[in-house]
This record gives sequence, structure tokens and C-alpha cells, in this order.
Amino acid sequence: MNFRNRRIEKKTNTHPKLKTLSFKDRLSALQNVPAFFKLVWQTSPWMAILGGFLRIIRSAIPLAILYVGKLIIDEVVILHAAKGSLSNDILWKWLVAEFALVILSDILNRSISLLDGMLGDLFANHSSVRIMAHAATLDLDQFEDSVFYDKLERARQQTAGRTILLSQVMSQLQDIITMIFLAAGLVAFNPWLIILLLVAVVPAFLGESHFNDRSYALTRGQTPERRELDYLRYIGASDETAKEVKIFNLSRFIIDRFKQLSGKFYTDNKKLAFRRSGWGTFFAMIGTIGYYGAYVFILIRAVNGSLSIGDLTFLAGSFRQMRGLLEGILNRFTSISQSAVYLGDFFEFFTIQPKITEAKNSLPFPKPIVQGFTFEDVGFRYVNSENWANRHLNFTLHPSEKLALVGENGAGKTTLVKLLARLYDPTEGRILLDGHDLKEYNLEQLRMEIGIIFQDYIRYQMSFAQNIAIGNIGEKDNRALIKTAAQKSLADKLAEKLPNHYDQPLGRRFNEGTELSGGEWQKIALARAYMKDAQLLILDEPTAALDARAEYTVFQRFSELTKGKCAVLISHRFSTVRMADRILVLEKGELIEIGSHEALLAKNGRYAELFHLQAMGYR
Repeated sequence: MNFRNRRIEKKTNTHPKLKTLSFKDRLSALQNVPAFFKLVWQTSPWMAILGGFLRIIRSAIPLAILYVGKLIIDEVVILHAAKGSLSNDILWKWLVAEFALVILSDILNRSISLLDGMLGDLFANHSSVRIMAHAATLDLDQFEDSVFYDKLERARQQTAGRTILLSQVMSQLQDIITMIFLAAGLVAFNPWLIILLLVAVVPAFLGESHFNDRSYALTRGQTPERRELDYLRYIGASDETAKEVKIFNLSRFIIDRFKQLSGKFYTDNKKLAFRRSGWGTFFAMIGTIGYYGAYVFILIRAVNGSLSIGDLTFLAGSFRQMRGLLEGILNRFTSISQSAVYLGDFFEFFTIQPKITEAKNSLPFPKPIVQGFTFEDVGFRYVNSENWANRHLNFTLHPSEKLALVGENGAGKTTLVKLLARLYDPTEGRILLDGHDLKEYNLEQLRMEIGIIFQDYIRYQMSFAQNIAIGNIGEKDNRALIKTAAQKSLADKLAEKLPNHYDQPLGRRFNEGTELSGGEWQKIALARAYMKDAQLLILDEPTAALDARAEYTVFQRFSELTKGKCAVLISHRFSTVRMADRILVLEKGELIEIGSHEALLAKNGRYAELFHLQAMGYR
């Protein structure tokens, strides 16, 4: 099932071999963390500083609470032996101190969580903007490559999922500082407790690390199928696909495919979850044995009188907290390195660079065009394709000329106009504009001087005026220009019929939106072409939903409005095509005929054959 309109050849039934990450791979992935924190800093410097400061304070509180608790217990034992009373000032001071530390700890925890949440949301927005901004710089043919889409999808997933990495790393630093304080007390008492602590924690850490590696490999290997799953979920319940799903009875087909994929994911994940649970239970038992071994050792020393009751509570509490902290640090290391590996997918997307770039000291776009556009043996082949979309194109689009492109579907008409607009660069040959390679011109000026409307134009869920302003978004607030463009495309009469006129929301996705017919949408799309005073206008079958008379009227008006400008139009209706000055006929991507309507008919070649075939349908 072809889910995207891409001109690429893909191998079928191939799945990437799952790669288990080694400990070295994890350490290497941590190199992504500094770059991540640079992005966090760019998001909000003051939040990052404040969050770090609060965590440093918070890291010292566990030791302080344990030590104050020891002093309270020792004071109680002394008072009990001396048959004292609760009026003892020292005891109450320590109680107040512990109470204040607990309250402070709670305040700091909530403040840190609040900052993490706010910073995480800001980072998700910031990174999403970066992805959109970088995607805007990339080439059109890159978007038509499935490998690129896998990278884009993984990068998108990291914008929200990896924001927790900030909290994890900061918590890791906080716990390490706390553990250093607690470890000093344990080492002073007996260094062997540290050995028992490692026995209690390290096996479980190694087990979790292994299964996290397997989880990453499984998730990465499922990326293409998960994109298909999301697409199935979309087309199975969408206003855009509902009519075809119903009329073609596609629901069962879509649901069966969804069940097949989702069932496969469930089975794979279940196998991994069962193995993880079993081994996790075994390693947890080892850890519990190590913990209680240390606990018994401390109890024996207390019974022998080597430790006070306060020392017992302090050391037992320290060991318990140390175990929890070390377990958290080791497991969090696995999680951090895991996140850092995923974060590599985010940064990998930004290493993708466009091939279509602006030349240094680029030339200004000529105003007016003097010699026109010249194709010199131009050929283009899509990424991962062995077939040529266009080949050996040699012709000139003269100033003020109207050129029509004719050919069967797949003949390379749309590819040709994309080359003309420099959405693609030729694979071979070159395109000249007034004697200079198109690559030498200022790219922004080039795009501003070319107005192009494709047959698969987007129906934006925006207002009527905004949908027209898409053609020159810098003039989105220029209502006079928007109305003029609407008049030129005959969309102005449609605006008058709508309840809110030019401010009427279009589409059914949002409240009070109005859905339009295909022909009405096409008039809006055509208005976009008139939003800028471009020297080259291209219409790539944008009138397919109009009837023959309406299309003829639109193109006649288009011809009048483009006097003195270059224009290229693609249409399957020869009544429209014959209005052009010259007609270029394509077959399998190559130019086979070019000339006026009358000249091509007289030649009695491919154009004449297609013309007479269509004419027979009207007889």
C-alpha cells in the first residue's frame, strides 16, 4: 500500500537489523548531553540557573535531616536514662530544626518540579520551532525520500519525549552530591558497607541497562511501520478520507492492516517485557540480600554497644538512602544514556543539509527578463530511482511567452516546472536565465518572482483571506491586495456569499468553519498566484475540478492578466492548451515536439494524436 506520493523505488520486506547498544555506545551517546543543555540554556537561561541553584540546596537536606534525627534520638535516650522531661530546650530546638528542614525540602521539591515543567514545555516549543525552521531550508526531493521521513519522525518524537532528560541529569547531579555526603559517614564507620551497597545495586543496574538497549533497538527498528500505523489511524477516521472509505468499503481493509501492525508491535513488546520482568525479579532478590546483610551488620554492632541508638538510626537511614540513591543513579544513568542515544536522532536531523543553496555573491533577479529561461540538455532523476523523470530537455521559454505542457500522466510535466522554479536542481545539464545559470541568482528573489500553483494545492484550515495570502504571506495584512487577487481569480463573488466574507474560517476542523466545493477551493488557490507581481506564473493543473467552460474562462482571464509576463500552464484540456503561444509535448520525460497548436496539428505527430483522441470524446 503506497502511503505517500513519492517517486522513489524502495526494497520491500526489508527490516533493519536490530543493534544492541554496548556500554561504550552509551558513553559515546553522552556527548549529546552538552549540546542538549546548550539548547536548554537558549530556551531560558534564568530558569536553568534557578533550577540548578535549588537542586544544590536540596542535595544537602537528606544528610541534615538524618543527622538531626540522630541528635534527637540520642537526646531522648539521655533524657530517658536521666528521667528528664520534655521541657528540655535542646530537644525542642532539634525538633523544630527537623520540622523546618522537612518543610524546606517539600518547598524545594515543588519548586524544582514547577521549573522543570515550565522549562520542559518551553524547550518542546523551542525545539519544535527549530525542526520546522530547519525543515523549511531542506530540498523538496528530500521530503520525497522515505529515509528522510524516518529521520524527521524520530526528531519530532524527541521534542517532547526528551525534555525529561533535563530533569534526569539535574537530579543525577543532585543525588551524586547527596550520596557523597552520606558515603563519607558510611566509610568513616566501616568501608565494607560500601562493598555490600554495590552488591545490592550493580546487578540490577546491569540487567536494566541490557533491556533498555533491547528496547531502543526494537523501537528504532519499528519507526517505518509506526509511521504507517499513525497514517492508518488517521485515514481510518478523517473528514478528508471519509467519503472514499465509505464508498469503497475500505474500513475493514484499514482496520485489518492496523490490527496486523499493532498486533506485531504488541507481541514484540510483550516478549521483551516478560524477559525484563523475570530477570528484574532475580536481580532484585540479589540486591535485597546485600541490603539486609549490611543491615544485620549494623544491628550486631549496635547490640554489642559499639554504636549508640542514634548512630544506629543514622547509619541504617544513611545506608537505606544510599542504596536508593545509588540504585537511582545507576538506573538513571541507563535512562540518561538511553535518552542521549535517542537525542542523537534529534541532532542527526539537523545534520541533513540542503543541496539547493544560494551562491556567494548571488545575482539579483533580472527585472525585466530579457532573454528568458533556457534548458540545456537538462535531466533530473529522483533520489533512489534508476529512472529519469526528465531527460535531454532543450528549449527556451521566451519573455512574455505562454507555454503549455502536454503529455500523459507521468510524462514529467510537474517535474519540469519544479526545475523551472528551482524546487529541484538538474541532475545533469543546466537551466539559464538571461544567459546565467539559475543557480547563480538570489534564491529568495527567484522564489518571489515565480508564482506557482500545483494541482495538489493545500486547503488550509484558515480564514478565506489567509488562504489567499498564502501566495505572498508577507502581505497577509494587506486586505486590498487580497481582494484584488480574489477578483482576478473570480473568488471575490464567493467571499460575498460567505457569512463572514473574507474572515470566514474554511474547512470543518475548527468551529464555525465552512467547507467549500472543489471548484470553489480552486478559485482561492488561483488567487494565491495573483498575490505577488511575479514575472513567471505557473499553473500546474490547478483547475482540474472545474468544468470545461469554467476552466476556459479562468485560463482566458489568466492569459489576459499575464500579458507581458512569462507563463507556463499544464492542462489535459486541449481547448485550454491551444490558447498558449507554444506547446511542449513530453513523453517519458523527454521533449518530443514543440510548436504552436496549428504547427503541431500540421505535423500530425504525438500532439495531433492526443488532440484528435480527445476531440472524439466530444463528438
